[in-house]
Amino acid sequence: MKIYIIIPAYNEANFIGQTLQSLIGQSQPADKIVVVDDGSTDNTPKIVSKFAEKHPEISLIKNVSEGKHLPGSKVVNAFNIGLKTFDDDFDIICKFDADLIFPQNYLEKISFHFDQNLKTGMVGGFCEIQKNDEWVLENLTGKDHIRGALKAYRKACFKDIDGLKPAMGWDTVDELLAQYHGWEIKTDKNLRVKHLKPTGKNYNKASKYKQGEAFYSLRYGFVITLIASAKLAFKKKDFSFFLNCITGFLYAKNKKRPYLVNKDEGRFIKNLRWKKMQEKLF
Repeated sequence: MKIYIIIPAYNEANFIGQTLQSLIGQSQPADKIVVVDDGSTDNTPKIVSKFAEKHPEISLIKNVSEGKHLPGSKVVNAFNIGLKTFDDDFDIICKFDADLIFPQNYLEKISFHFDQNLKTGMVGGFCEIQKNDEWVLENLTGKDHIRGALKAYRKACFKDIDGLKPAMGWDTVDELLAQYHGWEIKTDKNLRVKHLKPTGKNYNKASKYKQGEAFYSLRYGFVITLIASAKLAFKKKDFSFFLNCITGFLYAKNKKRPYLVNKDEGRFIKNLRWKKMQEKLF
């Protein structure tokens, strides 16, 4: 299967070299890797250029955007810029972060999962972070969710969901819409990827209400938002996160912010969320 990879990068000079090194050393190498430098002020583009000189499958695109690091639109806009440089001759499209170290068999294993089940639309492993000299699971989401840091899509699925939404919550709505279109999500607990920079480390204060706004945009409704916010706050061990989520949700509702999904998709998403909650309870 032909694999194309897009890596949005912003001030990742400390990590991007390790990420690219782990990708060029794969047992099943990617056919194309494009790094979209999103206005970095450090040596990120210089490091990528050195890799590109030696490895023709790697290319660099420089993009100028607002410097602040917000979850959602910035990273997806950079991804879409990279996507425009690709032809349509791929089987798998990946969106990877620039601060990851992949195990040598990562691409081979995700290809295997796509081959094994033609209904599989998305595949991913899990992120680990370093704590006290040990690599432990970055336990922020459920075991059936693929983190935004390491998304891999079958081409047909990617087209069915109409690509990635440039908003906070894009890495949840993609899976929900994939299931709406009949695709299955596959996570592999044995695929562990080293995440060199903990999630949200560089997010600024303006992003703290974004998760709640995202729940609103997905048409979760208040009750599901309440439960989902409490669950995330518990995982993060941060009660203020719960309050920020609810505040963000109510703010978006009051302002009548646009939804990311239509009414039919929203109805499906609500039913799917309730079903999964019931499965975990009973």
